[in-house]
Amino acid sequence: MSTTPISIGKAQTLADAQKVMQSEGIRHLPVLDGGRLLGMLTDRDVHLIESLKGVDPTKVLVEDAMSQNAFSVAPETPLDEVVSTMADRKYGSAVVLDGNRLVGILTTVDVCRALAELLTTRLG
Repeated sequence: MSTTPISIGKAQTLADAQKVMQSEGIRHLPVLDGGRLLGMLTDRDVHLIESLKGVDPTKVLVEDAMSQNAFSVAPETPLDEVVSTMADRKYGSAVVLDGNRLVGILTTVDVCRALAELLTTRLG
């Protein structure tokens, strides 16, 4: 899990979001408004919108492209529960909220890294 998650504001553009994703090497951006989670923007969302004819990513706002129902969990939620839900519902990430404050993000890449480490220590 990343404990220093990168986020983006709802009023920024898709071009801004794409720059952040590329420079940070990430695929998921929690969308915040005044520190409150509004949704999730993924690289897939950005690519889909950019593929539409006549769309200018410098004019489309993050708020208009994000998924509004981001999967969020509390820090104390058991990891097996989080990962099972992610797998069952095919979620690419879980936003970790302490109350309304963004404190982390767990992605499928994080889960794969943890599994690889576990397998290496157990089998290696």
